[in-house]
Amino acid sequence: MTEFNSSPALTLLPAVDISAGKAVRLTQGEAGTETSYGDPVDAADLWASQGAEWIHLVDLDAAFGRGDNHAVIKRVIKNTPRKVNIELSGGIRDDASLDAALSTGARRINLGTAALENPEWAAHVIAEYGDAIAVGLDVRGTTLAARGWTQEGGDLWTVLDRLEEAACPRYVVTDVTKDGTLQGPNLELLREVMSRTSKPVIASGGVASLDDIAALRSLVPYGLEGAIVGKALYSGAFTLAEALDVAGH
Repeated sequence: MTEFNSSPALTLLPAVDISAGKAVRLTQGEAGTETSYGDPVDAADLWASQGAEWIHLVDLDAAFGRGDNHAVIKRVIKNTPRKVNIELSGGIRDDASLDAALSTGARRINLGTAALENPEWAAHVIAEYGDAIAVGLDVRGTTLAARGWTQEGGDLWTVLDRLEEAACPRYVVTDVTKDGTLQGPNLELLREVMSRTSKPVIASGGVASLDDIAALRSLVPYGLEGAIVGKALYSGAFTLAEALDVAGH
């Protein structure tokens, strides 16, 4: 264990997904598969109290194009201790939604569909805001999923090359087929993405056990910076404290 303990730490980002004002989890990102977990302020507060340094906050309604939870998100961020960073995702695809997201006080904004459908705008946002921006690459096989995962968004490698040219500072890589299924992360996909970029990568989808966290931590030397953890925490597979311990915190 000594060698493992000295390996670099993996940043964990507990997820708080918001739909109709409630914290929910989806299975494979599909609308209609929501399981509700109550007030998102309470969910964020729980993870903050257990030692989270980051929280991954998602506006599912904005991602699916069926309204937004802007007021709730502002309330979550306002009530979360300042030492906890917020990464905000969901439906940020033009100047208005970007300005609204930045005005919440989130530390980092995830672009999804926008980076696929409007590459010039995405490149401009990356140039202007730099490290405050990450791009979410939501993948089925090597095809990207867009618009709340309801449409195809092009070939992963073509889009990644384009984002590399635009100097994208960070990628959040989700295997859509594993998200919310507790089947383990797609380590092969992560390795392949990391072999094609020198920028930090955050893994999302499939984490089910502490062994999965350990497997992800072993990829830190290759460029994996963090992992988003959702359903496993909510279903009690392990506590955040246990996960942070395995992740090296």
